[in-house]
Amino acid sequence: MREYKELYIGGQWVAAATDNRIEVISPHSEQRVGSTPEATTEDVDRAVAAARQAFDTGAWPRTSPDERLAAVRRFADAYNARQAELAELFSTEMGSPLWFSQVGQVGATSMALADFLGIGEKVAWEDRRPGSFGADVVVRKEPVGVVGVITPWNVPHFVTMAKLAPALIAGCTVVLKPPPEAPLSALALAEILDEAGLPEGVVSVVPAGREVGEHLVTHPGVDKIAFTGSTAAGRRIASLCGQDLRRVTLELGGKSAAIVLDDADLAQTVQQLQMASLLNSGQACIAQTRILASRKRYDDVVEALATMVGGLTVGDPMDVTNYIGPMVAKRQQDRVRDYIGLGESEGARLVVGGSGMPDGVDTGWYIKPTVFADVDNNMRIAREEIFGPVLAVIPYDDEDDAVRIANDSEYGLAGSVWTSDVDHGLDVARRVRTGTLGINQYLMNFTAPFGGFKASGVGREFGPEGIEPYVELKSVALPIG
Repeated sequence: MREYKELYIGGQWVAAATDNRIEVISPHSEQRVGSTPEATTEDVDRAVAAARQAFDTGAWPRTSPDERLAAVRRFADAYNARQAELAELFSTEMGSPLWFSQVGQVGATSMALADFLGIGEKVAWEDRRPGSFGADVVVRKEPVGVVGVITPWNVPHFVTMAKLAPALIAGCTVVLKPPPEAPLSALALAEILDEAGLPEGVVSVVPAGREVGEHLVTHPGVDKIAFTGSTAAGRRIASLCGQDLRRVTLELGGKSAAIVLDDADLAQTVQQLQMASLLNSGQACIAQTRILASRKRYDDVVEALATMVGGLTVGDPMDVTNYIGPMVAKRQQDRVRDYIGLGESEGARLVVGGSGMPDGVDTGWYIKPTVFADVDNNMRIAREEIFGPVLAVIPYDDEDDAVRIANDSEYGLAGSVWTSDVDHGLDVARRVRTGTLGINQYLMNFTAPFGGFKASGVGREFGPEGIEPYVELKSVALPIG
């Protein structure tokens, strides 16, 4: 049981404005595992005021890049020292299977933080270049200001680090609004930030729901919003930021296609798709949930996927031998079950899985890992983000048809091509309109930009490009002659 009594505002542990609490229920046992204060708009106002003061008059934006990097390194060291504890917390709080909590939650967060530190060392914060009129121009990168960060529940530290690390490196101050489904891990992160000794006001952590998040989005003291979540919420945030010309980056939903070419090694492909399609129990925006197979090999692909998915272990996320854990909440379990029923009503063929509870599981918000065959790309299960362990296998006629189907989506976040000819796979990947792809795998690379085409978002995270949203560019023209 983990109980937090205070919020982290302006670098201090303080009482919340009200006695409201967020009660955290285990997705596995359906029992209470902890609680935190629930932040209100008043708490957000205090956090923004602290961030505003720290940015406008404090030392942080005016420290040297080396000093900021040193502070972020202290944070990284403190984070790494608590990896085992944090992994267990993710599995307890939101049901992430322990193997994924270790690798995809904490491990990926630590790796991304290390990569940002390396990138930050190479940033040219000031560049002098020849001007048009014979005199040089100095181009400076300066921090954008107070950043409101709003994160989802599925990989909360990882998506936080995609925003927090570059914002701090750039010299911004941050107000983090984590989701009510993952408040314990958010305040554990606040403990680590506190241990790193950042200056007062630089970071606040205020767990709360959607209405409080919208208050942060529209707050006049905030210069930029960085959001990861659903496309519907992203559209709302973009419209609100647009009214005030507030800077915004959005990492949104996906419905990614895995194109299995006829020359792919099927055994290796299916083995790798286990991770690419079903990581975090399918609760991942990058999950490769549309599997595109040629009519020539369609039955073989369906059979291989069914064998793999049907053999996955489902159960207690704290048992490292279980590959699939529960959905984060009862409403998410109901949502995925509704989509499974919808797939059957649309005429797709249920090959393995279904809407019932997995064998041997009596409590918890679980879903049977499911494979649908004979899926048409116009079906809702092929077009809408389900966010659960449900795969749709779609036939294609030829390579051009495969590319057409892959691109026939409102989303464009991730994708993959599976082939024995890597050069040809790269040619196919060049034709797919999506922000990130893998050849014979799908793994995010934290030294390269990540983000989406179309309704999958605006802007990029990670790589050198991931620091750019947190700076403003200033040009200073030197005297002529």
